[in-house]
Amino acid sequence: MDPFFLPIQIIGPPQPIRYPQKIMLCGSCFTEHIGQQLMDMKFDVLQNPNGILFDPLSVARSLISYLEPRVYQPEDLFFYQELWQSWNHHGLFSTTNQASSLQVINRSQQAAHLFLKKTDWLIITLGSAFSYHLKEKNQPVANCHRAPGDWFAKKLLTVEEMLANLDEAIHRMMDFNSQLQIIFTISPVRHIRDGVIENNRSKARLIEVVHQLVSKFNRTYYFPAYELVIDVLRDYRFFDKDLVHPNYVGTQYVMEKFMEYYVAADSRQLAEEIRKLLIARKHRPLHPDTLAHRQFIKEQYSKTVSLAGQFPFLDFKDELEYFKPG
Repeated sequence: MDPFFLPIQIIGPPQPIRYPQKIMLCGSCFTEHIGQQLMDMKFDVLQNPNGILFDPLSVARSLISYLEPRVYQPEDLFFYQELWQSWNHHGLFSTTNQASSLQVINRSQQAAHLFLKKTDWLIITLGSAFSYHLKEKNQPVANCHRAPGDWFAKKLLTVEEMLANLDEAIHRMMDFNSQLQIIFTISPVRHIRDGVIENNRSKARLIEVVHQLVSKFNRTYYFPAYELVIDVLRDYRFFDKDLVHPNYVGTQYVMEKFMEYYVAADSRQLAEEIRKLLIARKHRPLHPDTLAHRQFIKEQYSKTVSLAGQFPFLDFKDELEYFKPG
């Protein structure tokens, strides 16, 4: 037993993630920490087709919209601060041209629909049980786009509301894709703007909702990212200066546990080889004309060629181009 860390029991799925399975991620900003690392390791990933989403109702609505797939119309957008925007999407989808915004949104909807049809794993990260409604239309919003606060009504969702919406989404997704497996996580990022006590109430409700869903549905699992940061690490040295977001060391610790318990051993080994190539690519030599550096490049190119030959379903085009001997 480690005298400096509380022990935590993590139970992974009986058949863990492996290459070349498809992985979709949806949810809070912590989703993108996981998703980006999986992408760097060349897993087949699609993350946040609506952009970052925090509350369970926004997540459930977005997932159902991919199943249909919903086609957004001009009346679904609003013009604010010189941009055409969607209440269901992150600002990344906002542009100065209405047609361009619709094109980007609907292209993402269609891509998500096609990907979800063949997805093996869906990772859902819930960030907050607080939701916002546009007062004027009593319309739920996923992103407030920095509009004035008095435009919105804020509500702490009940466990029953969140269960009803996520339950429907899961039923429909599993009917749509019979091979789908779902991993739930709770973001360890604390929403301090809500207040410390309110944030804890919010996280407690999310945890209760997720555990009820995992108890009900087969092929659903819970990865304790929240507990790993809040209960195991338990120290502000694992957070950024804002004391809210886990820093690099904290997120790496969570990712190591995810790989250990949720990714098959042979795929972990391959991911490690890819990670080494990524580090080698980022290496900036002081003396690129030396024999030692040319030998280094030659060795990396040889490793890349070998991996590309063994795993033809992975794309090593960029690495082959970068390490190609001059």
